[in-house]
Amino acid sequence: MNEQWEDRPKEEPHTEMEEQSSRWICTANHGFSPYAQEELRRTFGTLKSQVLESGEVMLVTLPASADQVLLKLQTAPLMFLRHLFPVQAEIRLEPGDTPEGMAQKVAQFANNGFSEPHQRIQSSLPGKETEAVAVAVAVQVRKSGKSFWEGSALELKDQIEARWNPEPEQIRLVVRDADLVLSIYAAEEAVYAGVSTPSANLSDWNGGAVRFQREEGQISRAKFKLLEAERTFGIAFSEFSRALDIGAAPGGWTSFLLERGLSVTAVDPADMNPELLKNPNLTYIKKNADSVAFEQNQFDLLVCDMSWSPKLTARLVIDLLYSLVPGGTAVVTIKLLSKKPLALIKEIQEMYTDARMQIIQAKQLFHNRDEITLYMIKY
Repeated sequence: MNEQWEDRPKEEPHTEMEEQSSRWICTANHGFSPYAQEELRRTFGTLKSQVLESGEVMLVTLPASADQVLLKLQTAPLMFLRHLFPVQAEIRLEPGDTPEGMAQKVAQFANNGFSEPHQRIQSSLPGKETEAVAVAVAVQVRKSGKSFWEGSALELKDQIEARWNPEPEQIRLVVRDADLVLSIYAAEEAVYAGVSTPSANLSDWNGGAVRFQREEGQISRAKFKLLEAERTFGIAFSEFSRALDIGAAPGGWTSFLLERGLSVTAVDPADMNPELLKNPNLTYIKKNADSVAFEQNQFDLLVCDMSWSPKLTARLVIDLLYSLVPGGTAVVTIKLLSKKPLALIKEIQEMYTDARMQIIQAKQLFHNRDEITLYMIKY
């Protein structure tokens, strides 16, 4: 998509950052790192950044300590920042270094870097009084397209774990549900490493890339958006009873809601998946959404994932909000068809706010493409 900022290594005109600063590997969906960078700039006033993977991964220096950065990001989450981790070690590729030697240096950092966070995490675990509770650690490795490491990221991970060999009574290596994450990014001439909690990384998935397995008979990948929204926003979809799906065809979101046990009214002039039509909990209205009428407060959930003009879609949703109960939830996507997406998002958010919708969070999910997802509740 067209971007408002050039995606290239850059620095702010300031000669120095504030004395207290921290460095981060920051990741956004491909093509959207300039917008994540702009959000960081607006949040922290200034930054230095270097592109490590065009349109996606940046090395960022912020004028605040790591704790201050995390507190601010947790207080005011950013839309386009998908994942980050603190850079606690930068291991430069020196003449004569081999890839295997670099893996050994990363393992040495792991041995040294886990002492303090390990003690902090272990002290909070059940059974700490026995001093026998091992901390669960995930090793998450990524690499740039121009990385010195020619093998796969998985091969680098294996090399690091083989050379690390942590004490089993202190640390157990896991893939999911980790207490701590050793994050590694292998760039063109350096490895960046840091130890942090999954929540501090904004996601417990490697690089924030949330992966779901496609199911047999799955109607579309659009279902993954609601699966991810369920995790990211903490929405308990199964607790709703009556949903309205605007622009539902072919039925990816409808199928997800039916699986969660809801009764769904799907509206779309296009055809729905024939298998869905067999479900007794589905009411299918083959019309445009601007030509249907419902009862007042008929639904407790409204969803919309229409590939249409974002402003017209917002107006369509707003015109149907009378059918959503007060306190009801709405999950809608905004297609970013503008050259100035931040301005577009602001305008559409104001439209929903004026329509008495409280925006709980706006986020570009991993499964969003040129769009973001809004999670809202009706006043």
